[in-house]
Amino acid sequence: MYDISKYYKNYEYPNCFKDFINLELKNFEYWYLYPEDGFEIRINGLKQRYPERKLIPFARRDDNDDIACLEVGQGEKVFIIHDFASAGWEKRKEYDNVWLWLRDAINELVVNKLNEFET
Repeated sequence: MYDISKYYKNYEYPNCFKDFINLELKNFEYWYLYPEDGFEIRINGLKQRYPERKLIPFARRDDNDDIACLEVGQGEKVFIIHDFASAGWEKRKEYDNVWLWLRDAINELVVNKLNEFET
């Protein structure tokens, strides 16, 4: 887990997110978790592009600028942010927790692999 305290003091990762990280899943072909150095670059960029939000990125899509984020003050919710969009237009999707996001990420992987297999 990333050391978030230097960005947002007193923030505590949700328990479901801690459980997810402890599984050590990292790559879902289209989505992958940020390495420590990628996290630093992305969170600093998000703070500049969306200063009114306190986003905590944890995964990125390989094929576009969508990123999965937690947000300070939003509990367990996961937000899909289309990074580099104009402020106010960045939110693509919202999940109640990391498990619902993960289900979609894995379902997308499975569907695409099945399509490859069938062709």
